[in-house]
Amino acid sequence: MKLLAFDTSTELLSIAVRHGHREWVHSGAGGAQSSAALIPCVLDLLAQAGLGTGDLDAIVFGRGPGSFTGLRTACSVAQGLAFGARQGLGTGVPVLPVDTLLAVAEAARMESGATRVLALLDARMGEVYSAAYCWEGTAWACATEIGVGKPEQLALPAGQHWVLAGNIWAAYGDRLSAPLMNLTRIEVVPNAPALLSLAPALLAAGQGVSADQALPLYIRDKVAQTTAERAAANR
Repeated sequence: MKLLAFDTSTELLSIAVRHGHREWVHSGAGGAQSSAALIPCVLDLLAQAGLGTGDLDAIVFGRGPGSFTGLRTACSVAQGLAFGARQGLGTGVPVLPVDTLLAVAEAARMESGATRVLALLDARMGEVYSAAYCWEGTAWACATEIGVGKPEQLALPAGQHWVLAGNIWAAYGDRLSAPLMNLTRIEVVPNAPALLSLAPALLAAGQGVSADQALPLYIRDKVAQTTAERAAANR
């Protein structure tokens, strides 16, 4: 398959292109820099792979949850590239939005072989995004829905052999509940190689959409606290 994947949901900008059995990967500073760097880096990576956007079978992006600015950047770039890729033919390249927590689980599996993953991402405002996944041999199954809440409120899913994966340790690692404190921790964030790994099965399952249906997944609509709320949180 010919695939382009990128994620800008965290402080890492991650891009990858697959052409047959080969992959080209780029990573760099994300955050506020993603909006300026993403398109030039995508075009450079496609050129290295000898592909144009019109050659792609799908454009894969991390849809969230994550940085609001990063998610809007990824979504708008995916839509723009998909719409423009085959403009002359009147049809666009399919787009595959992928949950970033699922990408965390896949990144953990690729790094360590983990098959039962509680994926955790920093949601800022003293909270974390979370979801649990079980690997069933060819695909992941959701053990819990995606949620957002205080790290102290995270619960261990039923069963054994869970690992924690994500980017919350520096900010919230000492605030986890006792059952979670002694579990193995894998430091990973959503990345483009994980998206490429997930893409074939998700596309085969019919999860590719047209560009106009590719939307971010925010989970939490409110992104700013009032002065009173900030004061209350710091007491």
